[in-house]
Amino acid sequence: MLSFFHRNRESNKQKTDEGVKRSRERWFGRILDVLRSSNLDEAVWEQLEEILISADVGVEPALRIIEELREKVRSEGVSDADSAFALLKETLSREMAHEGPPGAWAENAAGAAPYVILMVGVNGVGKTTSIAKLAYHLTREGKKVILGAADTFRAAAEEQLEILGDRVGVEVISHQPGADPGAVAYDAWHASKARGADVLIVDTAGRLHTRTNLMEELKKVHRVIRRLDPDAPQEVLLTLDATTGLNGLAQARAFTEAVGCTGIFLAKLDGTARGGIALAIKQELNVPILFIGTGESLEDIAPFDAEDFVESLLSPVP
Repeated sequence: MLSFFHRNRESNKQKTDEGVKRSRERWFGRILDVLRSSNLDEAVWEQLEEILISADVGVEPALRIIEELREKVRSEGVSDADSAFALLKETLSREMAHEGPPGAWAENAAGAAPYVILMVGVNGVGKTTSIAKLAYHLTREGKKVILGAADTFRAAAEEQLEILGDRVGVEVISHQPGADPGAVAYDAWHASKARGADVLIVDTAGRLHTRTNLMEELKKVHRVIRRLDPDAPQEVLLTLDATTGLNGLAQARAFTEAVGCTGIFLAKLDGTARGGIALAIKQELNVPILFIGTGESLEDIAPFDAEDFVESLLSPVP
């Protein structure tokens, strides 16, 4: 039903370039020069490990990736920097790629409407803005989108979503502040069904992952949607703030355990020089990154493509 990923690869690649600019300039763009300035000896492997660890790839993944690269260079008799660089890009692309089925995000995928996306994440990660970006691009694809304002606990959350919904041109279903989030989800689903919406995106409270009662409330919202449609929510997207680095993984684990996250929206990627967090997320959680936030405007979003991401991240800095 949704044909988001294949919309405009050239534009998506450009946005990815913009999103990883700080990471490339600070860390990853140095890698080819490091390889070219060495004889592929022990010192270069240590330098590469340091770059990956400093960029938030994580210690264990960084050591394993460089060990694998070193073994390939040895076994294949590689002696030049460019060939070693190509092997590293190949390894990183494979590590970041998701091996599961393409699912609903594949072009021409079919399914019952409304297609429900449940958005979760703690306060301050950019969840509401990410919802608006998704809605904006889906409407540009010709989809009828409705938003459900089920974050009823945070002051002005409904108002913020309604303002963004108005900017995007989509209807927002909301209740009074403090209302039952499950009731909002219920009404939003029925409104989507009655109005023939293709997609329903449900916002949820920015619950702290250490607050068990709030996680239980999120599970309740999930159950309400599931009772309305046994196949829904079709996606549970966790918004993570790329600037929090490895600290965000604790959040991701808690949400995945609570409601089984199917994908990640990695927001604020343009605001960090530690883009290696994308690899750490995939390695730690085995949950695919589906979207990246590459700026502040509604247009600043790109579907995550492992090869394009690595190519942009490792492009040499002049």
